[in-house]
Amino acid sequence: MSEQTRRPRQQGKPYRRPKQDPVRMLAFDALRAVDERDAYANLVLPPLLRKAREQGDFDGRDAALATELVYGTLRRQGTYDAVIAACVDRPLREVDPPVLDVLSLGAHQLLGTRIPTHAAVSATVDLARIVLGDGRAKFVNAVLRKISRQELDAWIEQVAPPYDEDAEDHLAVVHSHPRWIVSALWDSLGGGRAGIEDLLEADNERPEVTLVARPGRATADGILGEVGAEAALPGRWSPYAVRLSEGGEPGAIDAVREGRAGVQDEGSQLVAIALANAPLDGPDRAWLDGCAGPGGKAAMLAGLAAERGAVLLASEKQPHRAKLVANALAGNPGPYQVIAADGTRPPWRPGTFDRVLMDVPCTGLGALRRRPEARWRRRPADLDGFAPLQRGLLRTALDSVRVGGVVGYATCSPHLAETRAVVNDVLKEKDAELIDARPLFVDVPSLGEGPDVQLWPHVHGTDAMYLALIRRTG
Repeated sequence: MSEQTRRPRQQGKPYRRPKQDPVRMLAFDALRAVDERDAYANLVLPPLLRKAREQGDFDGRDAALATELVYGTLRRQGTYDAVIAACVDRPLREVDPPVLDVLSLGAHQLLGTRIPTHAAVSATVDLARIVLGDGRAKFVNAVLRKISRQELDAWIEQVAPPYDEDAEDHLAVVHSHPRWIVSALWDSLGGGRAGIEDLLEADNERPEVTLVARPGRATADGILGEVGAEAALPGRWSPYAVRLSEGGEPGAIDAVREGRAGVQDEGSQLVAIALANAPLDGPDRAWLDGCAGPGGKAAMLAGLAAERGAVLLASEKQPHRAKLVANALAGNPGPYQVIAADGTRPPWRPGTFDRVLMDVPCTGLGALRRRPEARWRRRPADLDGFAPLQRGLLRTALDSVRVGGVVGYATCSPHLAETRAVVNDVLKEKDAELIDARPLFVDVPSLGEGPDVQLWPHVHGTDAMYLALIRRTG
């Protein structure tokens, strides 16, 4: 036989079945829920993780990686979109959303984690073959290989416009925020480049999980004793706060399961404490939380009111959120009441309350660390939608408090259109005066010129909560 006869026939490349990675599959499912259903990652991710654990697919390290992939991809979406756009031959709007989700997930692994390049590309392409099919997986593979040729800093230098040509657009790409939000936050800070970059960087950091020891039901020291010094630290500013170490699971803590403690940012705790401690003229018997859902501040106020023999009325417009408030207040040591009512058309009589908290619905630009997807959903037009409601609720609050009583106007947004503009407009109509809130934020630094208070993630380590304290004078 000739050599040619003996040589076996050239075989085609064997088909390799894609390897299903439960971590990346879960991350993709979460991103699709955020994209398709406008879900929030902090709501959709926990049940997915719980189901994976119950099925035996996950351990603690898997859950941590899945969480990082989801939140990291959402936080850096703007930056990754700019990088991906430089690697494809069509506008991003022409790329199917599921394909873009897979590409963003791969981009984060390549540019935002320590996952080795080969592993990141291989695992993401396998995911693409499973969820997109072999044809589109080839497209994903080609794009990811282009992305892998440079580190993140080199890509940013390539895709971001120079700072001195367009500062806001430069910061929007570098720090992954829509341009209009960069502009609004910069106006709110009123400072130079260092302040805005520090804030935008803080928005992209993973926030600590902070617990509140609900007054009358638990103490911070008691929770620290339950959790252990290695797993938790005292709060920075609030005497009721406990900060969990990285990876701490609130649901595993007895105090949280029993309702003696809850998950609550320290900024929200400080707002409730400041209202509770604001100086009053006259009695201090009836308190109102006029926008109480989902109940974190209401639970804290109810406990503080009970310590003084006062009663809290917690009002929430949406019945399902009113149920969340009732759950949060269950077990409070003193009397309270929860109702479902529209805060702009209240069922109570004017002048009924001594203290009123009105934590109004807003754009949520102060909590972008916790809800990174919100930055891509909000539009400048949303401000116009919230404006009448915010002013209406503050008017109700001032009508609901007696002369000499105090209203706390709070919002989880630093946007000036949702903070000082609202307060200034309503004060022109009402017999009321601002109280200096700064002394009520005990030992908290850098509170500005007052009399209102704006907290910041990059300065205080809290959400960007705003509070104005207003006394009704007539």
